[in-house]
Amino acid sequence: MSGAPDGTRGAEAPEVERRMLIGGRWVDARSGATWDLVDPGRGVAIDRVAFGDADDARAAVDAAATAFRGWSRLPPHRRGEVLEAAADWIRARADALARLSAEESGKPLGEAKAEWLSACNHLTWFAAEGARAYGRIVPARVPTRRIEVRPEPIGVVATITAWNFPVYNVVRSWAAALAAGCTVVGRPSELTPRSAFALAQALHESGAPAGVVNVVNGDPAGMAQAFLDDPRVRKIAFTGSPRVGKLLMDGASRTLTRLGLELGGNAPVIVFPDVDVPEVARQAATWKLRNAGQVCVSPQRFLVHADVAEAFTEAVAAEVAALHVGHAFETGTQVGPLVTDRHRERVRDLVARSVAAGAQVVEGGAALERDGFFYAPTVLRDVPEGAPVLTDEVFGPVLPVQPFRDLDQALRLANATEYGLAAFVMGHGLEAVHAAVAGLEFGMVAVNDWLPSTPEAPFGGVKGSGMGRESGAEGLAEYQELKTVYVGGLR
Repeated sequence: MSGAPDGTRGAEAPEVERRMLIGGRWVDARSGATWDLVDPGRGVAIDRVAFGDADDARAAVDAAATAFRGWSRLPPHRRGEVLEAAADWIRARADALARLSAEESGKPLGEAKAEWLSACNHLTWFAAEGARAYGRIVPARVPTRRIEVRPEPIGVVATITAWNFPVYNVVRSWAAALAAGCTVVGRPSELTPRSAFALAQALHESGAPAGVVNVVNGDPAGMAQAFLDDPRVRKIAFTGSPRVGKLLMDGASRTLTRLGLELGGNAPVIVFPDVDVPEVARQAATWKLRNAGQVCVSPQRFLVHADVAEAFTEAVAAEVAALHVGHAFETGTQVGPLVTDRHRERVRDLVARSVAAGAQVVEGGAALERDGFFYAPTVLRDVPEGAPVLTDEVFGPVLPVQPFRDLDQALRLANATEYGLAAFVMGHGLEAVHAAVAGLEFGMVAVNDWLPSTPEAPFGGVKGSGMGRESGAEGLAEYQELKTVYVGGLR
């Protein structure tokens, strides 16, 4: 692998496999095919990994199905010990793992390390939560009868995950599924597979029996079809586009495969006039441009009260202009590149069409002339309703500002989207804030907070943002079936 621009390529980088984990063995693709990984910060190939197809996916499902019986019968505390040990494995290698993920995803090194440490939180929380899946006793109508409700693992789980959070997107499903007693087959994005390989390695080396955790990399359509075709795959957890989510729904109808779908967002931020405008602008710039805006819950559409819209726009533009854009390994980098040139071109097109519709560029507004797939952090004002940067999930470093006059108008603008993942409210008036929360059509609402995500609370959206929940007790339940047991003839 090649080094970073500053020559600090991690000699401490972990010896993570570049092959697939199937049935407890690291193997090449059956076809022998490989995939060249590209560093988004330089636009050059940095590594080569196995790249399989449906045959590899089927072999992984075979392994997971074989391992399910033994793993599901282990006491939950034993399963939890594996998850706890994997968290310890990660903590001991966090710096090196961060370099591995930052290089393939482009995100700043600090963000990559935070993602790995967040993975530890998910592993340890579900290690404990798995032991709290109690079931219940239902009082019967007659004294000679006993009724029990038992939660049991659903079976083999396949995960298909996106590149923007190559660890978090995977671990939140794997940790819950494994704690519930399921076995897993993961298919990460081909753009960032090493992070998933490393997570699988953490679990494998921490005591997960052969076949309990499997990870394959390869043809997305062929592998997804293999999962859909196999009735032993009882659930598919998917993070990605609405288009692919709908295709999975069509395919799942044949085998009645359960789906968990996280299909992106278009999060509004309602900013009331009673906030500390400079402070909210500072926070907005930081959180909007996290991972270069490539975050499903990224604050995207800033709906700012007309009384403070001008002041907010000027303040946030100054904050955005001051952010350091650079390679993941450069000292002081706060904003990295887009993940591919295709993604950068999409952002450029959305901004160009929005400007043609009447939006004005306050800051940025163009691709950067440097190696890698960089787009300048951008602030837009006077963005008209219906502009592409408002209707589409931008997934880039673009911050559009729209003024509003009253709460009814703010809610109308906020809810004018097919998505319903996350929304944000910034304000201190109790009545206005509660009215905003009640009126927002989103699965998660953050009030004076920018991170609607934690292992102990459910994560998920409504409307076009998908179905099901990850994390929290609800996330564990997504990987369980309920068995009701009736016992009669008792004395």
